[in-house]
Amino acid sequence: MSLEAFRTEIAAVTADIAAELAGRQPDAALDAWLNARHGAGSATFERLSALCRSGVAEGWLCQREGGGIRYGRVFKPDAELHQHSVDVVDMTDIAGPHHSHPNGEIDLIMPIDPEARFDGRPAGWLVCPPGSAHQPTVSGGRALVLYLLPEGRIEFTR
Repeated sequence: MSLEAFRTEIAAVTADIAAELAGRQPDAALDAWLNARHGAGSATFERLSALCRSGVAEGWLCQREGGGIRYGRVFKPDAELHQHSVDVVDMTDIAGPHHSHPNGEIDLIMPIDPEARFDGRPAGWLVCPPGSAHQPTVSGGRALVLYLLPEGRIEFTR
């Protein structure tokens, strides 16, 4: 597995997202569409999950650690990624720092432990609309979470 293969896969997903959104903001409809098209058990989900697991094991993902969370920005927003930044976190039964999403946030939840949940959600996608905020929390074990941030925008609460 490689960073290049990961970028190629992410570019395909962000192209699909951009086409589906067609000028509107991330919302509940995108959440449902992503889970139906690229959700748990789909080929896309399996490829991204395998790439993320491999990236963590090989050390090219989640290269930083703070407060019990391994994390890292993998790619900054650019045209190939349809202006989404890409971050991956590795969390086990922990709440991360509270933050808001000026342009929304699109998350792929990949449980390592079968019962792991991210903000109460199992394997699959979670779309947070623009202006939303949360304290990202993994419960029930360990999970990897891939974050797509439109224009890379995130605001951490002080």
